[in-house]
Amino acid sequence: MLLVLTAISIAFLVSASAGLGGSLVLVPVLTLALGAKSGISLAALLLAGNNIVKLWAYRRTLPLRASASVTLCTLVGAAIGSRLLVILPEQVLQAIVVFSLALALLAERSELRALRASLGSSLAVMAGAMSGVSGTSGPLKGVAVRALGLDRMHTIGAAAVVSAASDLTKTAVFAEAGLLGGDELRLALLSIPLMIAATFAGRQFAMTIGEKGFARLFWIVIGGYTVRLML
Repeated sequence: MLLVLTAISIAFLVSASAGLGGSLVLVPVLTLALGAKSGISLAALLLAGNNIVKLWAYRRTLPLRASASVTLCTLVGAAIGSRLLVILPEQVLQAIVVFSLALALLAERSELRALRASLGSSLAVMAGAMSGVSGTSGPLKGVAVRALGLDRMHTIGAAAVVSAASDLTKTAVFAEAGLLGGDELRLALLSIPLMIAATFAGRQFAMTIGEKGFARLFWIVIGGYTVRLML
């Protein structure tokens, strides 16, 4: 439990600082502790709650109109991916995650801004589907959000909007499938103080590091996603 609560705190702090990356920490720990389906389902519940807190923390820099298409595409993909997690066997899920690595690496290596912008919606759908199946969207969601061309605070706000839509969708599907019970809900309630403290600490950090520092942090998280997929 101590390890899980520590991982939850770190995940919330990273997510609030970079706009995304919570699943990079949370999904592996919960998967090791609870198994693939239970771990991914609980991570979705916790991250959904955390993203609601992030929406409040970044309420003045939420680019709702600019991020609408990416949000909608991610939501559709998350609904598809989470349904697949419920019905597919573990071996097939693992194969899907490995296959998605090629797409993630291709997206990360897209250096041309115009190309990233043209792929934004497609990447968002794939990011949502991949997040539903594996618990994490890898670099795809990050590249789709980054392609919007926003400053760091609005980028974090956009990531919060997109992530909230994705995680709430996944949570609804997993709850309907019976993957979230009383123990998971009690842990989520226990984590609320951690969500609040880590989110506002992460926001303060994001406000002080500057645009270059934020860009480095953002791509460190994207690199971490890529390494996690490779492993």
